[in-house]
Parts: sequence; C-alpha cells; structure tokens
Amino acid sequence: MGAYKYMEELYKKKQSDLLRFLLRIRCWQFRQLAAIHRASRPTRPDKARRLGYKNKQGICIYRTRVKRGGRKRPVAKGICYGKPKTSGVNQLKFQRSIQSVAEERVGRACGGLRVLNSYWVGQDAVYKYFEVICVDPAHKAVRRDPRINWICNATHKHRELRGLTSAGRKNRGLGKGHKFTKVIGSSRRACWKRRNTLSLRRYR
Repeated sequence: MGAYKYMEELYKKKQSDLLRFLLRIRCWQFRQLAAIHRASRPTRPDKARRLGYKNKQGICIYRTRVKRGGRKRPVAKGICYGKPKTSGVNQLKFQRSIQSVAEERVGRACGGLRVLNSYWVGQDAVYKYFEVICVDPAHKAVRRDPRINWICNATHKHRELRGLTSAGRKNRGLGKGHKFTKVIGSSRRACWKRRNTLSLRRYR
C-alpha cells in the first residue's frame, strides 16, 4: 500500500485515538483563522487528489467554515404571517447540504476561480470545516492541460451556484441506475412534465 492508501484507511476510523486527537487540534487551529482563507496545501492530500486536485500552478485550496444545524426562518420577531402551513421558525431543514453551502461561499468570495470539488476536514460544536478545490481558468498551466481545461469553458462559470458540483448534484437527487429513473432529464419536475405533456406536431 502506498502512503495515500494508508491515509485513506486512517480516515475511515475517525473515532480512533489518533484521529480524535488530530481533528481536535486541527479544529482549534481552524477556529483561530478567518471564515474563508487560502490554505497553503490540502489538509487531506489523498482525498484532494481523488477529487481532482493536482499540486500545480492554477489550482489552489480554500478552507471555509459553515455553521452547523438546521435553517432558521429569517422572520422578524418569529412572526410568520399567512396560512398555518407557512408557520414555524425553528425546526426547518435547508434543502441543500452544508457542504454545498461551503462551496457556494467560496465561489462567491473568489469570483475569478472555478470550484472543482470539496471535502470535509473537521467539525466542532458550532462549525463544520471544508476545503474547496479551486481552479484558475485564466492560468496557462490549466488552459494547456487537456485533463482539466474543460473547466475553462464559459458554461462552467459558478458551477457551485447551479448545483453542478458533486455535492450539488447529490442535493438535486441525481444519479445513475434504476433508483434514479424519475430524475432523468435534470429534475423530478422536468421528468414528470415531459412524460405528462401531450405534444402534437403542428402539421401532421
């Protein structure tokens, strides 16, 4: 087994003494830093490489934190007007994962970079910490590399805001196989509409 494989196996046992100590120390360090900051290197190089990271010019890592827990409805004094269905402030759940929110925040902060992927690096009582792999689409080292230069196309601007990253696709309920036949064609609603719309040719 290579070194990356050993690291991968270590991270599968997060409650081992080693990982518990390491994650506790890292969370303390991350708490002292800004909410979004550039990391000099990936905390988990094995995971980053599996998600597309390469230690080369034009590819960088940003670390961010997001508050844990559900979403509270932003209403003044907790008053929800309207029908009883819309009432409720506290026990609501956000439709997207915390990881996709982390990607979104980094994508907004670094508008010139493209978000490739992200992964979990730690959590404490208040925050979850993620590292986001970003790519500079204007850098020659990226534009000349046929394995990554697909991200330079204009259609990949702000992929994270449109649910095109791995975390975003999970929240949209997309996937392959017999379990996902109802979301063929981008979404459940689009699939239903296509199958239930009578389409007649104009001249027939």
